[in-house]
Formats: sequence, structure tokens, C-alpha cells
Amino acid sequence: MRIVIIGAGQAAASMAARLRARGHKGPLTVIGAETVPPYQRPPLSKAYLLGQMALDRLILRAPEWWQAQGIELRLGERALAVDPQARRVTTDRGVLDYDALGLTLGAAPRRLPAAMGGDLPGAHVLRDLADIDALAPRMVAGARLVVIGGGYIGLEAAAVARKLGLEVTLIEAAPRILGRVASAETADMIRALHLAHGVHIQEGVGITHIIGTDRATGVALNDGRVIPADLVIQGIGVLPRTDLAQQAGLALDNGIRTDLRGRCSLPGIWAAGDCASLPHEGVQIRLESVGAAIDMAECVADDMLGQGCDLVLRPWFWSDQFDAKLQIAGLNMGHDHIVTRPGAGDHAGSVWYYRQGRLISVDALNDPRAYMIGKRLIEAGLSPAPEQVASAPDLKALLA
Repeated sequence: MRIVIIGAGQAAASMAARLRARGHKGPLTVIGAETVPPYQRPPLSKAYLLGQMALDRLILRAPEWWQAQGIELRLGERALAVDPQARRVTTDRGVLDYDALGLTLGAAPRRLPAAMGGDLPGAHVLRDLADIDALAPRMVAGARLVVIGGGYIGLEAAAVARKLGLEVTLIEAAPRILGRVASAETADMIRALHLAHGVHIQEGVGITHIIGTDRATGVALNDGRVIPADLVIQGIGVLPRTDLAQQAGLALDNGIRTDLRGRCSLPGIWAAGDCASLPHEGVQIRLESVGAAIDMAECVADDMLGQGCDLVLRPWFWSDQFDAKLQIAGLNMGHDHIVTRPGAGDHAGSVWYYRQGRLISVDALNDPRAYMIGKRLIEAGLSPAPEQVASAPDLKALLA
């Protein structure tokens, strides 16, 4: 059986490794548009941008590993079309036949429209190595940075910039930061952290456009103010890469629609990672995290080899900002009750989400104990009463 994987990121590397580990001896090809072997993305905009991690430490597998595993790694090659009936992939270098196809296409950063200055030089996005390499020379102490977007991408960028000595203003159009992904209580902790480190946060105000002719020189707000800038970061989320899947006639729904084994709507094709959506409580969701990419990719590999079973979702996420770590277990979708607990030290605490009396998620800022206990409770299906969480002198007792 010839297996082809399109996309060469975390999910692709995990899928390829799992296929070999589970006994696949046949031809295995990974096609990636970037010229760099599969690498870690989370450190790009943090440790790598700060100069604390070199490129070779980002690489997931050394070239020798791919050779030893007999995996054909075709880099700098772009897939142009998939023919599901002929089971054939066309790239800018030729055609490949497949028996099983894995799509690990990832996601693309959202940009403001060109009419709003989104494509001006100096108006950056953060997604891949080229994005960070283009940004790094401009991240110099004293430079004025405007970050557009108060989600995790924008907040992490603001934190790194302040650590490098830039003057940072963050603009969020919604009434508060983290409006789509976290509670007001979690947002309050994160806001206090940023204000303490000198980030200027403007909430509840949108932008009309990025100012500049030859390059970005500022951001115009919809209340008439102008924020001068030497550079701008657009941290307004990502969109799943679905063009290839759409061309092939695959069903789309918040990404490439799959079942809990990663199977797409046409036979012989699977998807995993940020491009794929999974069924969860009646809707298709995407889990944009390293852990989810690995779990989905390994699930797909098993199913390709006839060893599959439905993926059990165990969502977990993290975000590093300044010297603080936010750890998240579970999904807070549809929560109707929240319990907060203070943590030890500054900028520390946890937020516990309930839905209909069931614990569904925990946010823990600088509180690894709360995170680990919350994660174990959620995965075990245990739900201590909210008042127990609020008053327990020792969270470990909740596991009893």
C-alpha cells in the first residue's frame, strides 16, 4: 500500500512515525511546501524569536531519521490537485499515485484585507518560519509595535515584544480580550499580567485601517485616534487550509470534515491537525493544538492500517506569556457556571467551568497543581461539586 501525506508539519511527522511503528512497510511519501523539514511551531513566536532556541532544535526529526525509516520527504513541493477517483496527487513537480492519502494541511493566518493595509510591508502575521524570520530583525528595543487582536496569538506576541524592549499597544475590537475562548475571569488574570509588564491594552475599539504607503506606520482606530507604529502584528486568528480538499470534492465544515477516525467524505482520504474538524456534541470542532494534532494523526495512521478506533478527545492547551504559563484542560463550550480559586504568588489562579453540574474545563495560570488535578478529574469523568472546588484546602482530595 502506497501512502502519501500532504503537508509537512507536526501532524505529518506524527502520522508518518506511527505508520512505520505500526508495521507499514510500503512506500510512504510526505510532501511539504516549505523547504524546512517538519518543525515545532509553538516555540517559533516565543523561544525562537527571543533567540533562546536555534533552528536545529525546532526540527522534529533529523534527516537521518527520515532516511532510516525509508520515508520520502519531498520539501519545497506544492500539491496542486487531488483526484479521488484515480487516487492521484498532482504537484508542481509531477504526479503521485496513492492507495491512502493523509491531508495535514494546517491553517493559514488571517490578514486584514489589502484595502485596510493588511498586505503592507511591516504588517506581519505569525505562523511559519518565514513569517518569524521576516519579523525578527524589526523586533528591536524602543520600536513601537501595535498588535491587532486580543486572542492568544496577539497576547503571546505582545509578551515577547515587551521582553525584547518594544513599546507595545494591543488593540481588541471586542469588549474584552480572549472573548471567544476564555471566561472574563481568565481574561482578568491575563490582562493584569500584561498591564503589569507595560502592555497598553485597548479593548472595545476596532481599527479602520493600517496606515502607510511604502510600509506600515500606524493604525487608525474607529474612534478617530491614530496609534503610531514602527511595525504591526496581525494576530486575528487562523483559517484552516481547505482549498485542496474543496477542489477534490471533500465535504467541508469548519475545516475538512472528518469522523472520529479522521476519515473524510470520500474513500481513501483522511485528514488531521489544524485543517480538520471532528464531531463533538453535535458540531464539528477544530482543536488547534500540538496535542490534538498528534492524537489525530496517530488515530489516522492506525485507521489507514485497519487498526483504528474512534478518537477519544482529551483536549489540552497551553500559552506562555512573559514568565507565566496558562494551562487549559478540556473544552469550555456551553459552560453555565464558573468557580475561581486563587493560586500561590502573583498572577496565579484557576478557573473551573461547569455545564449542567458537570466539570468540563479548567484554566490554570501559574497553577500547575490545579491544572493536573482538573485534567485528571475531567478525563476520569469526575465532577466534584462547585462548592467543593471553591473551598477545598487541598485539591488532591477531590480525586478521592
